Amino acid sequence: MIDARFWRAAFAAGLLVLTAAPGPAAAQAGAAQAGVAKPDPTPPVPTFTRSLASFAKSNPAPKCFDRRTEPYTGVSDAHFHPRPFGGQAIEPTTLFQYFDKAGVRFVTYMGIGQSLDMKSDCTYYLNCPGVKALPSIKNDFVNGQEMKVYPHDNVHITLSMTFVDLAHPEGAVETIKLYDREFPGMFAWMGEANVMKQALLGNGFEPPTFESIDRWAPFMKVLEQRGIPLTVHADLGNDAEPTKFVPLMQHVLKTYPNNKIVWAHMGLSKELTKMNPKLHVAIMRKALDTYPNLMLDISWDVIYNAYYQYGQDFIDLFNAYPTRILNGSDFVAAGDKPFEQYWKELEITSRVNRRLNDEAFRQIALGENYFRLLNLDYVAPPVCQAGR
Repeated sequence: MIDARFWRAAFAAGLLVLTAAPGPAAAQAGAAQAGVAKPDPTPPVPTFTRSLASFAKSNPAPKCFDRRTEPYTGVSDAHFHPRPFGGQAIEPTTLFQYFDKAGVRFVTYMGIGQSLDMKSDCTYYLNCPGVKALPSIKNDFVNGQEMKVYPHDNVHITLSMTFVDLAHPEGAVETIKLYDREFPGMFAWMGEANVMKQALLGNGFEPPTFESIDRWAPFMKVLEQRGIPLTVHADLGNDAEPTKFVPLMQHVLKTYPNNKIVWAHMGLSKELTKMNPKLHVAIMRKALDTYPNLMLDISWDVIYNAYYQYGQDFIDLFNAYPTRILNGSDFVAAGDKPFEQYWKELEITSRVNRRLNDEAFRQIALGENYFRLLNLDYVAPPVCQAGR
């Protein structure tokens, strides 16, 4: 559970006033706190000339990054789904073209852990309530096969294991051993796995309990020993009860403080679109201060859509914790999606980078946090200073 002192402080500061779905006046007040403005139009794709090799630690003279003339979009996409829930995916070689055109050089390939029932023709779970979407190894195996078959010289791809059922973790270690045999040394991430994803409740999703979280210990030990990060989708709550599920995530962090855990989307979802931004930031700050191995991913445009633009509270948060944030698009590569859709999602989730200070920009937008999390032999270039 969250520290009681934090809740008392939150009440005293007026942060816990949203106990029911806010009406129009409350929504307008929250929007004002978040600095709402009209959504920016998606700009044209900029020219990105830096190669994957230019980020190598062995590069003897990395060129400084000029924020005035080079793109603000992230060079790393730490949250990308190369296959949809069901149906045809974008061809791998086409995806590599998407990355190259967008200037993305580092990508985490997350399968869709909850595969739709093979008997269904559905491609998106929300379009087919009642169709089971349950944890599976199918996506991961396809991703592993494709990474061996298709060359990708100008993008570094990290494969993620997404099979784990967090409500029923038994057998997870044996499945990791299966991956080790079939794809030795290829999977260096786990997730996106669901602690609480309200959108999937109509498709057979079962969230873990405190007791089942305790039973993660065997596979979490393997991840800890290997330095493998775990990305979890953990909704904070919903518009009626904005902090309803926070205790679940707090129990995860308290139980596994030595694991690298990434909190996807900062806990937001389509079910939570009216959260008081000051409360949101306060919860994130408390978690970051308490758990040094926690990182936040700012993927998915639900964050931007909730606030339209990040207000100063969020800019202050990211500048204060520059080493704890990861860029990501949360793009799902269904076969009918053109490059323009990927660019739109990447650009929207990267807009906050424009307002970061140089240190935070280098750590987040230029990928330093991503490289350090995975212990990669890459380094972010320095940001150009005035007169350089």
